[in-house]
Amino acid sequence: MLSPLDLSLIHGPIPKVATVAAVLALTYLAIRKNRTWWVRVLPIIVLTCALFVTGLTLVINHLWKPWPEPMPIILMVWLGAALVALSLAVARLRPSRWYGRVLTVIAAVVVISSALTATNAYYGLYPTARAALEVFTNPSVDLPDSVQPSDVLEVPPGKKLADVWTGTGLPDKGTLSEIEIPGALKTRPAWIYLPPAYVAKPRPRLPVLVLLAGQPGSPRDWHDAGRISEHMDEFARAHNGLAPIVVMPDSLGALTANPLCLDSKLGQSETYLTRDVPKWVKERLTVDERREAWTVAGLSHGGTCSLQLAVRAPDVYAGFIDLSGQREPTLGTRAETVKAAFGGDEAAFVRVNPMDILARQGFPQTAGIIVVGKDDGLYRPAGAEVFEACRKAGMDVLWKELPGGHDWNVWRPGLYGSLPWLAQRAGLVR
Repeated sequence: MLSPLDLSLIHGPIPKVATVAAVLALTYLAIRKNRTWWVRVLPIIVLTCALFVTGLTLVINHLWKPWPEPMPIILMVWLGAALVALSLAVARLRPSRWYGRVLTVIAAVVVISSALTATNAYYGLYPTARAALEVFTNPSVDLPDSVQPSDVLEVPPGKKLADVWTGTGLPDKGTLSEIEIPGALKTRPAWIYLPPAYVAKPRPRLPVLVLLAGQPGSPRDWHDAGRISEHMDEFARAHNGLAPIVVMPDSLGALTANPLCLDSKLGQSETYLTRDVPKWVKERLTVDERREAWTVAGLSHGGTCSLQLAVRAPDVYAGFIDLSGQREPTLGTRAETVKAAFGGDEAAFVRVNPMDILARQGFPQTAGIIVVGKDDGLYRPAGAEVFEACRKAGMDVLWKELPGGHDWNVWRPGLYGSLPWLAQRAGLVR
């Protein structure tokens, strides 16, 4: 039987039931047989919470601007509902009897839990309760030791790995490791997925997928929300234990930092991702070092970054998967971006901006996939512009639209649906 922990938190009855429960709980908290309550307490609480949420929205969207896109209105409404519920609960506690206090606390918890459930469903963060609870666990294991060249499976010229691969006696699952990758950018630990084939003797040289998170975000996002291990394990089971090695480095340096995936006043993110990370991976892991075996991918900010790296370092990354990326690296407007990163030097930005590079340089040896959500009003048009620029620059580029907006409901299937394309280009499968 399906465990309650494995029921969907994104689709099906749970989000709907949570919304109905929140309405009922909020109604209970709002109703009291007291004239002062209706004339003074309730209006003041509702108005204060509404003003607070409105002010917070303006600060986030127009002053702080931690990310380019504005806060979704529906989420701010849920925040307001949670604040109203909490405030009403506090106002009801003292004059209530013990059972009234218990019901009041339960009602407030229901509204707050429903707000969290709605937020999770909106972004498609955690598919199930089990996935959400795994945030509090550490799945990391030590990386396997390096092997001698004599213990590496070599593929004859003109052959693919699948042509000489037997893959017997392999574990059913791969491993996930958290490890520091030092370099030009001060970063948080990276996460590395190794497929079951990595423990084989002799060990095969596997292709590499460098996978980037969004902003705000962290490398672990692809484990917690992206479910990287279970999806890569599923791919490996269908391919006799073979799957790409997935390296999830930190491209930001901090949760809300944004060095724009460039070398600028904001940090040396480009150098880190095009020099330091590949160098470390090739020295520490048994990987296919051919250019064709290296792909960079990412979501939102990470999608923008994947395109940047593909055009700024085509000798490193032969392919890219842009999942809901921006038109160009940005901190809000081009003027704000140029000022923060290059001290107002527009020409310096133009030299490294991928759209400007694509307009003046061809990339016939580079391939990519651009994935967008059909309902993504901001990033879908940007993706269309990027796709057209890539096509005109001679790239072998594909366009995919998936149901959803700017969320994990697009990014998960967008990445994992691209794995056959990646594996074919990297020579991992026939």
